[in-house]
Amino acid sequence: MSTIFFLIQQTMFFTIPLMVVALGGMFSERSGVINIALEGIMIMGGFFSILFINVMQGTLSGQLLLILAIIVATISGAAFSMLHAYAAINMKADQTISGTALNMLAPALSIFMARMIQPSGVQQIQFTNTFRIEKVPVFGDIPVIGEMFFQNTYITTYLGVAILIISAIVLFKTKFGLRLRACGEHPQAADAVGVSVYKMRYSGVAISGMLAGIGGLIFVVTTSTNFNANVAGYGFLALAVLIFGQWNPYRIAGAALFFGFMKTISATYSSIPLLYNLPITGYFYKMIPYIATLIVLVFSSKKSQSPKAAGIPYDQGAR
Repeated sequence: MSTIFFLIQQTMFFTIPLMVVALGGMFSERSGVINIALEGIMIMGGFFSILFINVMQGTLSGQLLLILAIIVATISGAAFSMLHAYAAINMKADQTISGTALNMLAPALSIFMARMIQPSGVQQIQFTNTFRIEKVPVFGDIPVIGEMFFQNTYITTYLGVAILIISAIVLFKTKFGLRLRACGEHPQAADAVGVSVYKMRYSGVAISGMLAGIGGLIFVVTTSTNFNANVAGYGFLALAVLIFGQWNPYRIAGAALFFGFMKTISATYSSIPLLYNLPITGYFYKMIPYIATLIVLVFSSKKSQSPKAAGIPYDQGAR
């Protein structure tokens, strides 16, 4: 049972950032803007939030510091995503090229700033992980469930679940969600009834930036004790999760769980005696998430039903 509990806990650590970032991509593409810059936005959100933790760790500690870092990641992710929004919406640039440019800019920019800011001139930003919750009061004492979900956990796990529920409500139960989906399906029709397509698309990209920034922080905090301008390709995996989840919040959650489990096997196979003793090289386990991505996309891409206007710059004069 201890191995099962370990696998479940590790799966949640990998699943939550994937799900949060994919939900961010969902809001952007539902508004009509393809955002493949999720990787770059994760890096920038992770950079500024981990830098904040590094600077403030001696002054603040525990969960308060993590909550403030989440706010920093949210703001920095949203701000960086505005570069993509301006290029895609105002300048009507090719959204794939714009996103690729940000993905290339983010790691270089974060390394440059880290070396400029830190006295030692190194690019790695170190922090002490004091955010793990050994046991959640009351809930942690529940048999089986408490051990799996309320021990050795982070508040970011529960934040991710809250983001999932809120995203589903906003997208399908509010006027904002209806207008956002309309702009991604038929922006001319939305404009005809008085919806500002530009504002809705900016909102969608901003939300995607906020969630991707948070996802960058969650990934670094739960899997490492330093930031090195790298999120292990999670932004691109989140795009696969988004497509596999068919731009639906709950399907995205299921897809993220699947990919999170594959990533867990890849990262922790040496701690699982059954897998470690198999006559299989460790490189194969490290390839598992990406092999799974290719297989899933091969079978799911034919049935893919992306928003009809996604990736198409809005022209107010077109009908």
